[in-house]
This record gives sequence, structure tokens and C-alpha cells, in this order.
Amino acid sequence: MKVTLNRINDNFLFEAKGGGDVPVYIDSKTDEVTKGASPMELLLMGIGGCNAIDIISILKKQRQVVASYKIEVEGIRKEVKEAKPFESVHVIIYLEGDINPEKVKRAASLSFEKYCSVSITMEGCVKVTYKIVLNGKPI
Repeated sequence: MKVTLNRINDNFLFEAKGGGDVPVYIDSKTDEVTKGASPMELLLMGIGGCNAIDIISILKKQRQVVASYKIEVEGIRKEVKEAKPFESVHVIIYLEGDINPEKVKRAASLSFEKYCSVSITMEGCVKVTYKIVLNGKPI
């Protein structure tokens, strides 16, 4: 796997592209207008996207009807020298639809523990937890 980044202004705005040649904009949170996500936000987006794809894929195979899917990913940071790495990450998954609660619990468990390369990459250094809200009720 390989990505490229090209600087596109005189500050910190970059256009990144992966194998699909789709642009993603990366920027620093400065006093100027930000035109992209920060690298740390992209990491959280990667966790959310990876788990969302896994969970929806598993539920589709089980013929569960997912009418709506939203995910929130929050990272708690700590100070380590001059850096601020994540100490923990918490994911809240909101689903609506005709979905068996046990099947969505199992799908999430499989994603976080077996399939999601992003979450598993973080495993050794960051605690990743999750909660599921199905049709407005935590399960």
C-alpha cells in the first residue's frame, strides 16, 4: 500500500491520494481557514470508516436491513514530550433499521477484534472501546 502527498499552498495544505487516486485534503489547524482534516482527525476517520465497512458488510450478509448508519469517534489525547498522541479512542455506532441486536453486537465484536486493520493496528498503544445504539436505544 502506498499513498502520495503533494503540497498545494504556501502553508500546510496537502492533497493526498491512495491507490484509487481519490484526493483527500490534509491541513494543519492554524489561524487560517482550514481546508482539510488534520492527520489526527484522519486517524479517527480511519477507525470509524474501517469499522463501519466491516459492520455493514457483515449485517448485509446476514440480510439485516440497515436504514441508517452513523458513527462518532472521539479520541482522548495525552501529552508526551512535545506530542499529543491518543491515549484512548471511543466509538459510538448509531444504527436504525430492522436489525437483530445480537447480530449487530456480533458484527461489531468481529470488526473490532478480528477484521478492522486500523483498530487492530492501534491495539498495542491505544485503548479502543465502542458502544452500539440501535433504533435509539443502547444495546
